[in-house]
Amino acid sequence: MTAPVTHNINQVAASPKTPDKISETPLVAILLCTYNGARFIKEQLESIHNQVHNNVKVWASDDGSSDKTIDILRQYHTSWGDEKFNITSGPQKGFAANFLSLTCNPDIQADFFAFADQDDIWQPKKLSQAITQLQAIPASTPALYCARTQLIDEANNKTGYSPLYKRRPSFNNALVQSLASGNSMVMNKAARDILCKVGPLHIASHDWWAYMLVTGVGGIVIYDRHPNVLYRQHDQNVLGAPPGWRASKKRINMLLAGRFKKWNDINIQALQQARELLTPENKAMLDVFSKARSGNILTRVTRLLASGVYRQTIVGRLALIVAAILKKM
Repeated sequence: MTAPVTHNINQVAASPKTPDKISETPLVAILLCTYNGARFIKEQLESIHNQVHNNVKVWASDDGSSDKTIDILRQYHTSWGDEKFNITSGPQKGFAANFLSLTCNPDIQADFFAFADQDDIWQPKKLSQAITQLQAIPASTPALYCARTQLIDEANNKTGYSPLYKRRPSFNNALVQSLASGNSMVMNKAARDILCKVGPLHIASHDWWAYMLVTGVGGIVIYDRHPNVLYRQHDQNVLGAPPGWRASKKRINMLLAGRFKKWNDINIQALQQARELLTPENKAMLDVFSKARSGNILTRVTRLLASGVYRQTIVGRLALIVAAILKKM
């Protein structure tokens, strides 16, 4: 297995199975958000059941499903019991708000917290790999584990991988790029407490927000180059992670349409609300980056370069400069 990059500071059973006896290991709260996910959700829940690390409790927040998602969740709740499964109603304001509502739910207490999408498949060692690395970090330090993912299609055929990033995770990167998908993320209690302290505000996406906030306060982000989630790509994906030129072209079109600028507007406003928690260096970086989004072309590009922000690839960094030139940043 390739060593992770560390920044200092995915056969469904015919019916739900009863989980094995809880082992004397850290408790993981699995934050599962659902919306019309009946087609694939059993596979996800079975992969959670099959985790090597089995001391888990699933907290499922449904955002108003009209298919059989709720019925399936209730089947698993009946089989697994209250100690292993909880169902709640989401705010029905989109996937990001649903995930934050779970993250900031005071009733959810655990040692570690893992985001889960409704249509993926976790490899058996997904949680154990994350927890082993997170336990090497002092419990008082906010820490977030994330990883590369194996992409699959609707029939579970493997179609590739999410991009492999080599530059270190940092706030400089988080300001302009989401490093990894939320389905790979596991965080310690200190990181979750930071998210709760800021609260459920308006954000572009929960995984990007977690990356920004943890790095922003001086915490640690571990990026594991070894995939441990089968990330399903299909027509109903809210956001996807396809590789290759077609994906790059799609991102360029989104940039030109102003989507990147809109996301930055949302993220900067959220970070300003969390400003008192940021390190002095990261407050300064946020200010320089914010100023780089205005002024004439020369001023924007100069300030962008001075801010120190970066994307993980050469194409991404060039796209960032183009965004500054076109005032789409």
